[in-house]
Amino acid sequence: SSSWCYIVSSEWELPGGGGAAWAPARRAIDSDLGQLAGLPLLNITRHRKRNPSFVCKASADRATVIMSVSVHENRKSRTSTGSMNILLFHKTSHPDCVLSHLNTFRKRCVFTDVTLWAGNRSFPCHRAVLAASSSYFEAMFSNGLRESLDDEVNFHDSLHPEVLELLLDFAYSSQIIINEENAESLLEAGDMLQFHDVRDAAAEFLEKNLYPSNCLGMMLLSDVHQCRRLYELSWRMCLVNFETVHKSEDFNNLSKDTLLDLISSDELEIEDEEKVFRAIIQWVKYDLDKRKVHLPELLRNVRLALLPSKCLKEAMACEDLIMADERNKLIMEEAMHCKKKILQNDGVVTSPCAKPRKAGHTLLILGGQTFMCDKIYQVDQKAKEIIPKADLPSPRKEFSACAIGCKVYVTGGRGSENGVSKDVWVYDTVHEEWSKAAPMLIARFGHGSAELENCLYVVGGHTAVAGVFPASPSVSLKQVEKYDPVSNKWTMVAPLRDGVSNAAVVSARLKLFVFGGTSIYRDLVSKVQCYDPVVNRWAIKAECPQPWRYTAAAVLGSQIFIMGGDTEFTAASAYRFDCETDQWTRIGDMTAKRMSCHALASGNKLYVVGGYFGTQRCKTLDCYDPTSDTWNCITTVPYSLIPTAFVSTWKHLPA
Repeated sequence: SSSWCYIVSSEWELPGGGGAAWAPARRAIDSDLGQLAGLPLLNITRHRKRNPSFVCKASADRATVIMSVSVHENRKSRTSTGSMNILLFHKTSHPDCVLSHLNTFRKRCVFTDVTLWAGNRSFPCHRAVLAASSSYFEAMFSNGLRESLDDEVNFHDSLHPEVLELLLDFAYSSQIIINEENAESLLEAGDMLQFHDVRDAAAEFLEKNLYPSNCLGMMLLSDVHQCRRLYELSWRMCLVNFETVHKSEDFNNLSKDTLLDLISSDELEIEDEEKVFRAIIQWVKYDLDKRKVHLPELLRNVRLALLPSKCLKEAMACEDLIMADERNKLIMEEAMHCKKKILQNDGVVTSPCAKPRKAGHTLLILGGQTFMCDKIYQVDQKAKEIIPKADLPSPRKEFSACAIGCKVYVTGGRGSENGVSKDVWVYDTVHEEWSKAAPMLIARFGHGSAELENCLYVVGGHTAVAGVFPASPSVSLKQVEKYDPVSNKWTMVAPLRDGVSNAAVVSARLKLFVFGGTSIYRDLVSKVQCYDPVVNRWAIKAECPQPWRYTAAAVLGSQIFIMGGDTEFTAASAYRFDCETDQWTRIGDMTAKRMSCHALASGNKLYVVGGYFGTQRCKTLDCYDPTSDTWNCITTVPYSLIPTAFVSTWKHLPA
């Protein structure tokens, strides 16, 4: 059954048939070879052989091993030692040959012991082959179920006869043809009957044949049958192609929860939020009596303040679904109020209805002709150009920049006189003007910053040492500050577990994450530190794959992407960190080695710009597509621009 056997021979004749003299040889064979290959001793023959040796032979369908094993002869018959030779024979084609014969037996109804029915067709089979191919059939035939005793198993109409025939052909031949017509059915049947290899192969085929026209159906199919990668690819394609997806019949048949997941996602790529609004109205009207109760919840997940004022007014005045429920009216009125507040620059707006999706963001680069930053540039993604926008009021280097809504916050850094600053400058992208916010509590540079629940956090870095030359840094700071734009006040929060500077700082899943950095001892750090604002506490979340500093980080959903670094091993590398499972995955390397580069996420893709390695500056703005695990150059950065920060802000709102 294994296609292996031992043939053992002795070079002498043993009196009395061998007897106890063979025991050492048997033990040697069973312990040494039997454990190696898991094979029984099948046959022992005795004949004389003058020159025992060790020989290996191989051919297309067989492998032969002859080994010399020394044993002691029975003392009563002989006092000398002899040798035993073992032939280990393996015919590699034997399993295929057996399977082929079984398939022939099946087709001729020879030795079959069970008949499967699907529709009006019958399929005589061998229980042993079915049980060996599928844990579904193994459980059916071995756990005392009725089918284990019956001669027939009837699937009725739950399984198409042609699909069952394909699965049986696979069980008896290890081959199956998957095409566009049968892939979905094979995935479903493979999952149902636990032909997992077939299910996974069908899922892989569907991954390669995923289009905007079928991605929604594939997402629903893969969710039911737990094909995680197919689900993730389908989900991302739905987000990227929502304008096409919402016109399909599958969209009208979505569950309320799945629709909510789609329209609430920041990664939903849509330039006109009005189309999202029209899509949920369409979905509700498809089954009005059952679905109208869900409209208030759906409306709360549309970015209504991004709709044109005319559209909002018409919906409130003319749309029967809106007018029929006071809850809907209140939601629309709140959206109108938020819109006016933003357009009039009347304070900070934190309402979810006014938060643009990532595809509705503007990419801004802060930089200058040297590492002293003096200007803001805008990335035109369609034209693939980098356009100068505004001058910084106070040029600086080694600062940190972070966007909240339509505003960019530039914190700390060092000015032209090398003094360490605690200043905070704010750039309003709607009105294109600068203003000053309350200064930080500690002057710092080489720090990181991130937005979390509409507040700004600054983390780590260096500060000036009193009584020392201004350019001299302190050890890496543990202190973390929080800024509330509404009150314009800074407060201290829990300090880092380990003080760091030049670390990558991002927020994800309502927590702050700090990757690597330079420690207080000037060493490279290999820890992931995580801050939970609910309990005001930092914890060591995980270890980095390698020590890091001068890296960049960006967030897509629960995935944090880390790239670059200041060593030969980290400069071109990129990793993905799942902040829910704390697991690392290596992704495709960047197109160039980058130290001190800058990254962000926009529209389901990552963008990285700037950096250098050795004496070489990186002059490209590159884009990473997580669905294909590939990097591509978007445009070339002007030679006169050295990027020192990279942020993503809300676009201008439609009037």
